[in-house]
Amino acid sequence: MRESLRQQIAPWIAYYIGRILAKTLRVKVIGEKEILASAKENGHGLIFVTWHGRTFIPITRFEKRKYWALISTSRDGDLQDKIFSYYGFNTVRGSSSARGAVQATLTLAKELKAGGILAFTPDGPRGPSQCAQPGVVYLGRKSGCPVIPVGVSAAPCKYWSSWDRYMLPKPFARGIMLYGDPIYIPNDAKSQEDQDHWAGVIGREITRLEAKADEMVGAPRPKTTGAE
Repeated sequence: MRESLRQQIAPWIAYYIGRILAKTLRVKVIGEKEILASAKENGHGLIFVTWHGRTFIPITRFEKRKYWALISTSRDGDLQDKIFSYYGFNTVRGSSSARGAVQATLTLAKELKAGGILAFTPDGPRGPSQCAQPGVVYLGRKSGCPVIPVGVSAAPCKYWSSWDRYMLPKPFARGIMLYGDPIYIPNDAKSQEDQDHWAGVIGREITRLEAKADEMVGAPRPKTTGAE
């Protein structure tokens, strides 16, 4: 009964605390309008990617936009699924390395082809931190939609001692979302070598933009397990 109560109450608490904190932030967004306008003009979906540890600002900024999110099938994923639903996301349960992976990616590829927008963390749900997994390459190739790297930062902030060194902005912090150039995955990028190559390209660009965002707001760079 205690666990059931936790599953019901914890997501609401996290959602409302997150909303209150987000309202105090001053977030500068660079490049988003141009990316969205291009997608609308060309009639395709988008895959926004950032590292798992920098999701607070994107989640709160994307509220009620009906973007898509891939949520793991774990018990923690049950909580995350409710939180994302409260923020107005469409969610699909699965993972690039767990049960439900095939159906989840096929569902997302279909929605992307129809013009949907996916907010994705290519190093989630379990890491290694800042190391892009092949799932994002598959989605980009299968849907034909561009992968858009996003650098996110805030200062002052707190880094949690979790595997992803989760960044939580402090109240009234300055935040930034820095959108990069579209990355198109070739249709013939099917070999393991090709997947590793494009995962590396995506990962390095997210990290480059994140470092630039950190510099712009004066946030310290945390140590991670991924390649810088």
